[in-house]
Amino acid sequence: MGKLAVKNMENPFKFGSVVGGVHFTNRVNEIQQVKSILNSTNHLVLIAPRRFGKTSLIKKTLESNKSKSIFIDMQTINTVEGFASKLLKKIYDIFTVEGLKNKVKSFRIIPDVSINPITQEVSVSFNPQGENKIHLLEDVLNMLNSFAEKKNRIICVLDEFQEIERIDKSLSRQLRSIMQNHSGINYIFLGSQESMMKYIFENKKSPFYHFGSLMNLEPISKNDFFDFIKQGFYNTETKIDDAQITELLLFTSCHPYYTQQLAFTIWNNVQLHNHSNDVVGNTITEIVQIHDYDYERLWQNLNNTDRKIIAGLSNFDSKPLSSEFGKKTGVNSSSTVHSAIKRLIEQGYLIYSGNSYTIEDPYFNLWIKKFMQQ
Repeated sequence: MGKLAVKNMENPFKFGSVVGGVHFTNRVNEIQQVKSILNSTNHLVLIAPRRFGKTSLIKKTLESNKSKSIFIDMQTINTVEGFASKLLKKIYDIFTVEGLKNKVKSFRIIPDVSINPITQEVSVSFNPQGENKIHLLEDVLNMLNSFAEKKNRIICVLDEFQEIERIDKSLSRQLRSIMQNHSGINYIFLGSQESMMKYIFENKKSPFYHFGSLMNLEPISKNDFFDFIKQGFYNTETKIDDAQITELLLFTSCHPYYTQQLAFTIWNNVQLHNHSNDVVGNTITEIVQIHDYDYERLWQNLNNTDRKIIAGLSNFDSKPLSSEFGKKTGVNSSSTVHSAIKRLIEQGYLIYSGNSYTIEDPYFNLWIKKFMQQ
């Protein structure tokens, strides 16, 4: 383990945004798997819970790829015309305006395009006024495909792709009919709701059935995360011992976001208060206290059945669909439990991993334990 010649006092851990560079943790095998797919003519379907590092993984992989890429967060889109507008704006961001002028003129519905003379920021909007709105997407995506080169395919990343069902019920069928004709684009579909994503790509009745290679992103291995955290503290000459790193990872279950968050806050606390034997436990308590109001609000927004299920998962080791779990929680109907779990997963409260259901946020899990003991 090579020690830096000069002490670097910048916190070596990062959370809450796309992670890259020295903040990116391992994922060597996953990067190779993504690269293999992108080097072919196939598309990728990447599924993982929110804040698991899907976007960071894709952006890290593309750092060494010469292909041009476009990222669209489907959560920010409400209409088909909004989807087309955002796509076209992204295209303007990576290609020259002069190269786009003639192509845009051939669109069946001409967009309104304006350029800020000072910032050069491009603004794009469509006003279809009752015309077939799918023509907007078809023209934009066909234009994007026309810019592709044989050796440098264009990468189009659609994040939280399960949102397509919300935008327009017919959009899946229409979008598939467009994308299947594109030989110059690798599409990457990211999604956090596993059941919905698998319905879109694994259900034989779905237009996107088997449209891409399916990949589930697992937690970063304990050994990899252990080495990453140890290196981060060591390189900044900040004290932490192996037992404390193990305690940290045990609490977060190696969830990328919460592990980086806890390591980040522990590093700050060690810098402020020097070494503490219970710095991990004290930092966990501190984070739970900081978010006390947020967790209380989350709890208040749950209906009574959902509260019982989450409290049961927090406090009991029983399988949620077992009769023992029903007796302990007072929810004796397995169908009611199943519906509640499905709903809580879709809302982001729970994740399904390793054949078990767990509360996504370990700090919220601890808050519930303490709340139920009051």
